[in-house]
Amino acid sequence: MAATVTPERLRTAAGLIDAAPRVRVLGAGLSGAVALDTAYRLRALGCAVDAPADPLTAQLAASQADIRRSLPGHQPYGRHAHTVHAARGARRAGAKVNALTSYARSPLSESSDCTLVAGGQDLVFGLETVASRLAHLTVVDALTLTLLGLRGAPAEAALRMSADVTVDHSY
Repeated sequence: MAATVTPERLRTAAGLIDAAPRVRVLGAGLSGAVALDTAYRLRALGCAVDAPADPLTAQLAASQADIRRSLPGHQPYGRHAHTVHAARGARRAGAKVNALTSYARSPLSESSDCTLVAGGQDLVFGLETVASRLAHLTVVDALTLTLLGLRGAPAEAALRMSADVTVDHSY
């Protein structure tokens, strides 16, 4: 990951998110959990986030994006039709697209402005998906920390408020 997810690429991806007044996060299948985690973390930093779970709603929402929106898409193989179609629709509508995938060359990476590549090419499908999700969650952590540094005090205030909400719901 250190070779493919460089600080410069993280700053580029974070910059696309920071410049967007609204962010849509997409991930289908097993990547849906990573997408939801990403949305939660971005929201905790004060980003306006939408993460439609239904693939058709996600594609419709992405196609209605405009140039001020950023759309991070997550897919281990970068080939899930719903995510790729949504990314393509978002680009056609003028949105900037970040992709998080295990493969640099994929339909999803071809449809993105910034691709973060993490994960391996394990031969056992069930194990590969777990390894990819762990790698992708690590990248999400690095991306949100990069965004926190970029956004500074407003993101720190949003993070404190998020922590207060979490504490309010803990025993």
